[in-house]
This record gives sequence, structure tokens and C-alpha cells, in this order.
Amino acid sequence: MSRLSPATAWALYDWANSAFATVVMAGFFPLFFKQFWAGSLPTPESTFWLGLTMTLASLVLILMAPMVGGLADALGWRKRILFQFTLLGAGATGALWLLPAGAWVWALILYGVASLAFMASNIAYDALLPAVAEPDQFGPVSSRGFALGYLGGGVVFALCVGMTLQPGWFGLTDATQAVSLSFLLTGLWWLLFSLPLMRRVVEHGPVSRPQVADAMRASLGQWRASWHHLRAEPRALTFLVAYWLYIDGVDTIIRMAVDYGLSIGLPSDGLILALLIVQFVGFPATLLYGKLAGRIGMARAIFAGLAAYVLILLWATRMDSALEFYLLAVGVGLVQGGVQALSRAYFARLTPPGREGEFFAFYNMLGKFAALFGPILVGALTLASSDHRIGMLAVLPLFVGGAWLLWLTERLGKCARQKEEAQ
Repeated sequence: MSRLSPATAWALYDWANSAFATVVMAGFFPLFFKQFWAGSLPTPESTFWLGLTMTLASLVLILMAPMVGGLADALGWRKRILFQFTLLGAGATGALWLLPAGAWVWALILYGVASLAFMASNIAYDALLPAVAEPDQFGPVSSRGFALGYLGGGVVFALCVGMTLQPGWFGLTDATQAVSLSFLLTGLWWLLFSLPLMRRVVEHGPVSRPQVADAMRASLGQWRASWHHLRAEPRALTFLVAYWLYIDGVDTIIRMAVDYGLSIGLPSDGLILALLIVQFVGFPATLLYGKLAGRIGMARAIFAGLAAYVLILLWATRMDSALEFYLLAVGVGLVQGGVQALSRAYFARLTPPGREGEFFAFYNMLGKFAALFGPILVGALTLASSDHRIGMLAVLPLFVGGAWLLWLTERLGKCARQKEEAQ
């Protein structure tokens, strides 16, 4: 571990927490919750409680994110806050292993706590990017993190899927025991691979630190102060709106893909395979995407990714076979990680020194708002046209609008540089 560079140690946290995103959030929890913990509840009721839990976790994050970011900046506590939320999230995830059948209330409580901790830890994690890389390396280092996240999430998810398909190979009695054990394995994975960051990344705190009590009091009014600071940075504010739009489109495609796959008759095990394809294609593709950004610039590379998403979307509206669904998964894997990684790196360049936690609090909040408009637009257009394929085209305005605002962000930067040169 001592030989790891700070940048690699930082990137390994993506490897660590992506296990939760892949195994728990996207993979096993929704299915296991309905079939094991909430099996006695009617399906609509279990769906309601699961959705309510995620909504409440997101609302709590929205309320606390500016305070967490402001406190991290004021006290230089980004690593401390990151590790505290990691302990909370990994502990809650591992505790799911202990719950018996029917314990749906406790399952939701632990899942809500783990989800909140996962989202909150990313505020401090993203804010540490300037501590491990110079601005010209933000793109490659951020891409390395997302690439390791895809690989790590894919590896542990493949292991957990293998345990459920062949429990006897692992000394387990059945698939139920295997899924339950997967939660413990995910919690331990998350905690273990966060240790390199804690040991190798050196955080440079503020020159003068306020008293903890004063910083706590100041953080309570952080919403208004953060909004004032963000308005003073028009490029950062414009990019945040652009990011909100196009990442909404990205997440809508991800979330609608499963429903779309089922609509063309793809079996559930095929959907798991498609998810694994995205994970393992995403690993090398994200690294290559970072190199592409080094040659053509981060903004142009993001534009290229958004253009690819438009083509993927148009292709999806004409898709009618399982093979095409798998090819679509490959296409998503080629660009998804690159767009996510370069967006984080691009925004890191726009954040004023000393306000990384504060600004990334807004960045992560908007990321959690992703897929807010997309599903509604898709549903409305599908209802109006009575054609699911036409409904998918409703996502196009999100990519177009996001691309236009990204172009406007670049124009603002160019104008600012011309003004400085003129002076």
C-alpha cells in the first residue's frame, strides 16, 4: 500500500464504493427486498416503501450536503468526513446480512442509511481530487477512478452472482444465503479498499481554522452562503445546469434499459449479463476516454460522449432483439464512464481553491436529481403516442440542452480569457 501514489490511492475509493452501487443498489437489494424481507406485503405496497426510502435518503442529502461541504472546507475535514460516512455506509450494508425474512422495516432503515452515507461520502471524495492531481491531470485521474469503479463493481458483482447461481461451490446452502452473504461481502469490500485513500492522500487544510463549534454554527447557514458563492462563478453555475440536464439523460437510459429489455422479451438473467457487460467494457473504455480528453480537451470529449448517447438512443428506438440489447450495453459502457469522469474533472477546474467541498456538494446534489425529468418525459410521450419507441425520443432534449449549456460554459471561459488578455 505504501507504494501507491496518492492519485491511485484516491481512485481506489471508486473501486471500493462502486461495490455498493452495483451489488446492492442496482443488483440484489430491490429483488431480495420484495422476495425475502417484504414477501408478505403486496407488491404495490413494497414498491411504495422502497421508493419512499430512496426519496427520503435523497431529501436528507439535499438538506445536509451544503453543510457537509462547507464544514469539510472550513476545517479541512474532507478525509475525516469521507471515512465517517464510509464506516456508516459499510456498517449498515454489512448489517443487512443479519436480518431474517420478514424484517422489511429494518431492511429499509439500513438500506436508507447506507444509501445516504454512500451519496454523502462522494461529496468529500470528489472534493479531494485537487489534493491528488494538478489541474491538467484532473481528467486522467478522474477517469482512472471511474474505470476502477467499473472494474471493482463488476468483479464483486460477478462473484456475488456466481455465489447465487452455484451456492454449493462456496459452501452455501442456497441462493438466499448467498445473496444475504453478498451484503456482508460488499460492506467489507467498501471498507477495506477505502483504507489506501486514508493512508496515502494528504489533505491540505485552510491556513487558519475556525473553532469546531464556530464552524458548526456557520454550516447551518451554508445554503445561502453557498448559493451566493456559486452565483459569483457563472461558468461553474452554467456547467452545473448543463450537467444536470445531460446526466439526467444518461441515467434515464440506464434506468429505462431494464424495462425496455423486458418489453422485447429478454430474460432476467440476460439483464444481469447486460449489466456485467457495461461494467467490464466501462473499465478500459473510461481509461481510453481520459486519454482522448488529453488530446482533444475535456469539453470536446464530453461533447463526443453526448453525441454517442444520441446515436445510442436512436438505435434503441429501433432495437428488437436480445443481441442488439447486448450491443447497446457495449455502447453504453464505451461512453458512460468517460462522460461521468470528465464531468467531475471539468467541474473541478471551475471550483475556487478552498471551496471544493462546498461546490461539489451542489454537484453531487444535482447528480442525485438525475433521472428526474427523463422518465416523466418518456412516460408522457409514450402515453400520448401509444408507442414506447417514440417515447424514448423524449430524452433527446436533455442531451441537446445539456450540450448547448456546455458550449455556453466554454464561451464564457473564452470571453473571460480574452478580457484578461486585454487588461
